[in-house]
Amino acid sequence: MQKWSLNFRLWHWIHATVVLGLLGTVFLRKTFLSWRANSEILTSKLSSIDISVTTEQAKMLAKSIRAPMWEWHILLGYALGALLLWRIALFFTQSGKQNYQNLSQETLHKKIVKLGYIAIYTVLAFMALSGYVIHFYEALGLSKDFAHDIKEVHEFAYNAILIFAPLHIVGVFVAENRDEKGILSDMVNGGSKT
Repeated sequence: MQKWSLNFRLWHWIHATVVLGLLGTVFLRKTFLSWRANSEILTSKLSSIDISVTTEQAKMLAKSIRAPMWEWHILLGYALGALLLWRIALFFTQSGKQNYQNLSQETLHKKIVKLGYIAIYTVLAFMALSGYVIHFYEALGLSKDFAHDIKEVHEFAYNAILIFAPLHIVGVFVAENRDEKGILSDMVNGGSKT
């Protein structure tokens, strides 16, 4: 019998791709596609060819350049919500809940790791739900100010994912080279139950 079912492995790798995609869109938003930086570039470059634009016009143009990328963020947010529902369903399968069985018998390190996963699932659930609130605030009858407040918390919570993702990758490589040989290949081929 395999340690990780195909269903769980598919979920894991799709989830990893979606989270990295979400992180990537935020990275682009805060760097290369920042409306502040790009509006200044647009103002300067247009001015050099004798076209003047107001600050507001430059801001509108800069935001329109990044709009397609932001649509990807929204689509990946929908995918994240669906993946979280899939993970909840997987929790009720043997493969999906085995990490949380006999938690009291685990070492302190393993307990912290497993509780860390529960914490990050909670943060991801908040991110998905708050993202929906931000996107659908008008349909939900919420004020723009309330949506802005939720957005501030949404952006702050993003830091937990920004910290978790590299820690997870480093942790897998450390475990692979210490006491959990084959952990990476098990998540690819399923591994075998010990």
